[in-house]
Amino acid sequence: MQGAEYAQTVSEVFTHRIRVRYGECDPQGVVFNANWLAYYDIVITELWRELVGDYSGMVEQGADMMVAEAGIRFRGPARFDDVVEFQLSVTRLGETAVSTRVEARVDGNLATEGTMRHVFVDPGTNTKRPIPENIRAALRPLLVEEEPAPA
Repeated sequence: MQGAEYAQTVSEVFTHRIRVRYGECDPQGVVFNANWLAYYDIVITELWRELVGDYSGMVEQGADMMVAEAGIRFRGPARFDDVVEFQLSVTRLGETAVSTRVEARVDGNLATEGTMRHVFVDPGTNTKRPIPENIRAALRPLLVEEEPAPA
């Protein structure tokens, strides 16, 4: 695919931890399923803050991004006061979109694994635009070889 980058070597992984709050749990005492996407959004926000900088600055420079696709597989529980460790890698840097893989673990045990695809757009018009070069350069160290989807 022209314009897409796939890694052939070992990459870095972005890690962020979130402590589960009581109000994020459902009556079964585990994190409510919809809250996992909110967690993933926090992880992306913290990744941006660390690697790219101020999100509003990116928008002021003519680039924004929106979620085009998200998927989650639930593998184990996370409960009130657990510390969830998220690890994010970039699986694809396309011309206009970036795909990521997120794994969430509690005490080393897999709780969720998910994917997200963000498309870069022009603020105001929401028309697709290329990923800015400074962002591409910041994300490149997280790029891993894309794995085939599980059967």
